[in-house]
Amino acid sequence: METTNRTYSRNMEDEYQKFIRRMNPPRVVIDNESCKNATIIQVDSANKHGILLEVVQVLTDLNFIVTKAYISSDGGWFMDVFNVTDQEGNKIRDQGILDYIQKVLGSDTSFTNSIGVTSSTDRTVIELTGSDRPGLLSEVCAVLTHLKCNVLNAEVWTHNTRAAFIVQVTDNESGSAVSDPDRLTTIKQMLSYILEGSNKAREAKTSVVSHGVVHTERRLHQMMLADRDYERGTGGGGDGDTRRPEVNVVNWYDKDCSVVSIRCKDRPKLLFDTICTLTDMEYIVFHGHVDAEGPEAYQEYCIRHVDGSPVKSEAERERMIQCIEAAIKRRVSEGLKLELCTTDRVGLLSDVTRIFRENSLTVTRAEVATRSGKAINTFYVRDASGYSVDSKIIESIRKEIGQTMLKVKNNPQDSNTSPQESPTRFLFGGLFKSKSFVNFGLVRSYS
Repeated sequence: METTNRTYSRNMEDEYQKFIRRMNPPRVVIDNESCKNATIIQVDSANKHGILLEVVQVLTDLNFIVTKAYISSDGGWFMDVFNVTDQEGNKIRDQGILDYIQKVLGSDTSFTNSIGVTSSTDRTVIELTGSDRPGLLSEVCAVLTHLKCNVLNAEVWTHNTRAAFIVQVTDNESGSAVSDPDRLTTIKQMLSYILEGSNKAREAKTSVVSHGVVHTERRLHQMMLADRDYERGTGGGGDGDTRRPEVNVVNWYDKDCSVVSIRCKDRPKLLFDTICTLTDMEYIVFHGHVDAEGPEAYQEYCIRHVDGSPVKSEAERERMIQCIEAAIKRRVSEGLKLELCTTDRVGLLSDVTRIFRENSLTVTRAEVATRSGKAINTFYVRDASGYSVDSKIIESIRKEIGQTMLKVKNNPQDSNTSPQESPTRFLFGGLFKSKSFVNFGLVRSYS
C-alpha cells in the first residue's frame, strides 16, 4: 500500500510539473549581435531537477563549444546563458540550426528529443561494464560476429582499469533487432564470460535490451559511475597525478550550500561531463559560472543535494571530488588516434580489432558508427606494454587494412604536458561581495 501511495505521489508530481511547463513554456533568445566572438543563447523556463543537463545536452549534441556560461535556478524558475561557437570558433549563423535550437529548447515538453538520443526499436542495445585488459574490444566483437550480430554503432570508454561499452547490433539476416529470448540470453552469457576475465574481485555486468531510448554518452557516465571507476588505487591506469584536474568543494554556510570549483585543461564536452555527473549524483546547481575562453576551463557551481542540504561530511566531499575527476578524465583519450572509413560489412569491426590485438595494440576509447552503408570508426590505441606506439607497426596495420581506409590523426589530448600555470580564480567573486566558506574544519574567507 505504501509503495502504491509513493508511486501515485510521484505521478501526481510529474503531472504537476508538466502543467507548470505548459503554463510557462520556455523562452529562448538567440543573440548574434551583443558578443563579438560568440553566439549568446539564453533559456528561461520553469525549473525542475535535471533541466540544466537537458539544455547542456542539446548544445553538446550539436557539437557547440561553450566558452562562457551563467546559470541561475533559484526557486521555481531558472535562467541559463551560454556563449557558444562552432568547432572552428565561429558564431552559429546557419538558420536551420538556429531554428532547431528554438524548436528543441523552446518546447513545452522534455528537451531529451535531442539529436544525441537514439531509439532502439530497430536494433538491440547491449551494455557492458567490466575490467579492462588488452584485446577486450576484439574479443567482444568476435563473440558478436560468431553470434551473427552486426554492429551498427558502438562507443567504448576505459578509465582506471575499468571499461564500459554500449553496442547497438542487428541480426545479420533480418537486419532488425534481435528479439528471440533464448538468443538474447546466449548473447548475455557469452559476453559475461568475456568480461569476467581474470578479475574475480570486481563484478562484470551485461545488459541486453531490445527497445527503449538511450543517450549514449549520458548512459556511459552512469554506467561507469555505478561501476565505481572513480575509486583510486584499483591498479595502474595511466592516470598520473600530473594530469589530475583541480577540484575543490567547500561549504558556504551563510547560504546553506556547497561550492564546487573546477580548474583543468579545456576540451570539447567538458561542461556536459561535469553537469552530467553532478545531476546523476542528485545535486542541484542553482548558481554557476563557466569560463573556457583560454586553454584552461574554470567552472564554479553553488549546489545543494536534492534533499536541500549542502555537503554533509568529509567522506561525501571526497567522493564528489573523485567522481568529478573521473568524469573529466573518462573522455581524455590516451593514445594514437586512428580513423577508419570504408564500406560497412558484417564482421568488419571484429577483423579490424583483431588486427590491432595481433599487433599488440590496446584500444583505450572507440566510437563506431554506420551511416548510409559506410563504417566511420575512430579508435584511440596504445601499445599493450605501455610503450609508445611504433610507427612501423602502424604502417604495417594500414597496409593490411588499407592505407586509404585507415588514417592516423593528430591527437592533441595525448599530451603529457601540464596545463599552463595561472592563478586560481573564484568566478563568483564579482557576484557576491563577501563569502564565508568552511572546508570541513578549515575556515577560509574571501572578500
